[in-house]
Amino acid sequence: MPKITFIGAGSTVFARNLLGDLLGFPELADAEIALHDIDPERLRTSEIVAHRVAEALGAHPTITASTDRRAALDGADYAICMIQVAGYKPGTVIDFEIPKKYGLRQTIADTLGIGGIMRGLRTIPVLLDMCRDMEQLCPDVTFLQYVNPMAINCWAISRASPIKTVGLCHSVPHTASELAHDIGVPVETINYLVAGINHMAFYLKFERDGQDLYPEIRRVLDEGRVPPTNRVRYEMFRRLGYFVTESSEHFSEYVPWFIKRDRPDLIEAFNIPLDEYIRRCEHQIADWEKQRAALEGGAPLEIHRSVEYGSGIIHSLETGTPRVIYGNVANAHLIDNLPAGCCVEVPCVVDKNGIQPTKIGALPPHLAALMQTNINVQALTVEAALTGRREHIYHAAMLDPHTAAELSLDQIWALVDDLIAAHGGWLPAYT
Repeated sequence: MPKITFIGAGSTVFARNLLGDLLGFPELADAEIALHDIDPERLRTSEIVAHRVAEALGAHPTITASTDRRAALDGADYAICMIQVAGYKPGTVIDFEIPKKYGLRQTIADTLGIGGIMRGLRTIPVLLDMCRDMEQLCPDVTFLQYVNPMAINCWAISRASPIKTVGLCHSVPHTASELAHDIGVPVETINYLVAGINHMAFYLKFERDGQDLYPEIRRVLDEGRVPPTNRVRYEMFRRLGYFVTESSEHFSEYVPWFIKRDRPDLIEAFNIPLDEYIRRCEHQIADWEKQRAALEGGAPLEIHRSVEYGSGIIHSLETGTPRVIYGNVANAHLIDNLPAGCCVEVPCVVDKNGIQPTKIGALPPHLAALMQTNINVQALTVEAALTGRREHIYHAAMLDPHTAAELSLDQIWALVDDLIAAHGGWLPAYT
């Protein structure tokens, strides 16, 4: 049976969902599950929940829990990463509160923007430390990477480590379900093809039985049926002709057009939830004790298969059952009009031969051009992390679409200085 290591297993709800997916496969029901987290209390809760999930499914895995990452990784066949470096406090709070002093507002701040840059800079060193452990302890491991900023993290790993890595995100299936709901078509009947970069990939095809469903999506616009929470993405569809995979609150901070301090009318018109990630974190923290009691207690544990790709990848690699997932991988001749080596999100076939990305060719030129504005920021953030050169952080922030639309060059450089100082030991030294 394979050994599957959960890094950041204290993310108990996410770990529970992935465990339910994994142990729901009969072929994986006896797997060795190694749980790791640096927070012993959360780790204890996740261990209890793991046993409850196994019991509910009639599975018999071997479950261990350890705060020692190397022990958890030793001999692993698969490692699943779900960490948040520096947590809500101080990490997320710093990413929001210091930019706010400059008048720079954000919604999620975990993928691009100044918040995404800083999250990447504090996360990449930790991920590379993990990879060095894996190179020693389990060099043939498949590393399933769920941590944002997805493209920045995976690009850095692909440059700095030989460990087989794929970045995983649920935005593709989630958005397909939302669109299916909007047009009144069962999602299981829809065929789609998506390509691009994480959180800025587009549905190149969206059809049923060979019939293009984009006219039905346009009808949602024409008839004024756009969901209030999705106005940004439908506006981008109006302008670009293709629908993007990531949510409106995320996407609003990847471009320069929606969040403007001197245009509150835009923020209201497009229903943009500023400081949304702060609200989510505070709600989850406030609700944690209640959740923990429910998860640890004897209340019935409902287990439903999620749309996360992780369990399916492991099942296909173990059994040879072919399936298609959307993965974030290095651009090795996959998308012709995006830079070689950057991190792209494309369909991948998974079976005994491994995770095999699909060659897409050239994207529509305006979509590739929009992605390039984000890739510029990703590239410079990765460069800063791998070289330790501070100048690349300034340049990444200068080229960030939202930051550049709001702040002057002097403000951007001062903001970067303030953020680096506030992070303290959460960042390595830069020269």
